[in-house]
Amino acid sequence: MSSIGELRQLARQRRRGGPKQRHPENLAGYVFLAPWLLGVVVFTVGPMIASLLLAFTDYNLLQPPTFSGLDNVVRMISDDRLWNSLRVTLVYVVVGVPLQLALALGVALLLDKGMRGLALYRSVFYLPSLLGGSVAIAILWRQVFGKEGIVNGLLALVGVEGPGWISHPDYALASLIVLHVWTFGSPMIIFLAGLRQIPQMYYEAAQVDGAGTVRRFVSITFPLLTPIIFFNLVLQITFAFQSFTQAYIVSGGTGGPSDSTMFFTLYLYQQAFTELRMGYASAMAWFLLLVIAAFTLANFWFSRFWVFYEEDSGATRGGGRRRKAGAA
Repeated sequence: MSSIGELRQLARQRRRGGPKQRHPENLAGYVFLAPWLLGVVVFTVGPMIASLLLAFTDYNLLQPPTFSGLDNVVRMISDDRLWNSLRVTLVYVVVGVPLQLALALGVALLLDKGMRGLALYRSVFYLPSLLGGSVAIAILWRQVFGKEGIVNGLLALVGVEGPGWISHPDYALASLIVLHVWTFGSPMIIFLAGLRQIPQMYYEAAQVDGAGTVRRFVSITFPLLTPIIFFNLVLQITFAFQSFTQAYIVSGGTGGPSDSTMFFTLYLYQQAFTELRMGYASAMAWFLLLVIAAFTLANFWFSRFWVFYEEDSGATRGGGRRRKAGAA
């Protein structure tokens, strides 16, 4: 009996893992994690804490920061240019993101047909996403939409005199939205991967029932693709709110003409490195974080009404009732 008790005790110790057994493995794990942990503390957590503290100070980079309480918050409330920059950014996000996702989904549906040279097409369409936020593409965009640019050159061929797209306050923001829509490659690749995961038996059953292309998209493709659409929506909204390079290069860092391309991030940059109001810029950064968080929370709340999650032969909408995935 004693031998059986010893065996049971030894088995329990092995399942729990004694201190002597776990110590070398834990030590090796901490050693490998140390560079990442150090990077997170030094380059992420540390600056975030410092920014939060500076948000309640008056700091101009030349003198030590002095505590100012909620003065920066009061200044933001009465800053007309800040609210204009937020309005410009919201228009950019609300218009640009849906158009980008619609184009990405449309191209993904075309590429999902199994055409020849699919790898080449994927690379060509994905390339703008890699370069869309670069300085070179922003400079190229100035040449494309300038007064003597390519767009106006094409319009001149049909007898139309185009305006200076990036120098006119009515069209400057639209040109940046077009640039954002053009960088649809990243969500397109994600959509294409999602389309490949939809079982073909649903489409075959729908065809037997006589469902056409539109009906199959509405009843099968879109419901089963809603988690991917939701993922892309949250991701692209976050990226769009943080857009900076395009507006900075196209407007020459001024946000012009007439503040029509003054993104929130560009105005934050001006306050921090032109006006040297680092405390005010830190408060603006945290305000932008709250705005992005509010949009993200709203997306998660509304997702319960339109996002379907596939489970076995059905789909769950927002964690609630099940719907037949292949129902036509």
